[in-house]
Amino acid sequence: MQAVFLDRDGVINENRADHVKHWSEFRFLPGAVEAIARFSRTGVSVFVVTNQAVVNRGLVSRQTVDDINRRMVREIAARGGHVEAVAYCPHRPEECCYCRKPRPGLLLRLAGRHGLQLTESVVIGDALSDLQAGVAVGCRPVLVLTGRGREHLAQARAAHLDGLIVASDLAAAVDLLLSQPAGVA
Repeated sequence: MQAVFLDRDGVINENRADHVKHWSEFRFLPGAVEAIARFSRTGVSVFVVTNQAVVNRGLVSRQTVDDINRRMVREIAARGGHVEAVAYCPHRPEECCYCRKPRPGLLLRLAGRHGLQLTESVVIGDALSDLQAGVAVGCRPVLVLTGRGREHLAQARAAHLDGLIVASDLAAAVDLLLSQPAGVA
């Protein structure tokens, strides 16, 4: 496994119905930071890819989203993890942009910038759209049951995604992925 692409809200931090609009509303999910640190220690490159339509809805500025992401990355680093980059789509669903998941634009952009083989990578999300973005470019999909994961489980199974892994949370996903023989994930 060369790289892992993590959704943010619902995978790394608590998903809020009213969105994370300020750092004071950001709460790491139990075990998430340690899970990212485990990936980092094994040499897997960690990226965060997230839809943040709150920007184009006028609820939050780009500067605020950038600040939240910077603080998240800094906190992860302070606890032994490393995030290579964070990429987000500010568009609303009806804007139909190429970077909004389930479209793969964010993954393709990061792969190009960092020289990644997407077929040797994994996408971990709590929504079918996260997994569809990854599968579209050859990533292995992992659904975590945190955030919206339990709601999206039936949809993910019905979509018959090749190689779908289901894990209770990010820490369990790391356990499953790192326990597989090289080349399987």
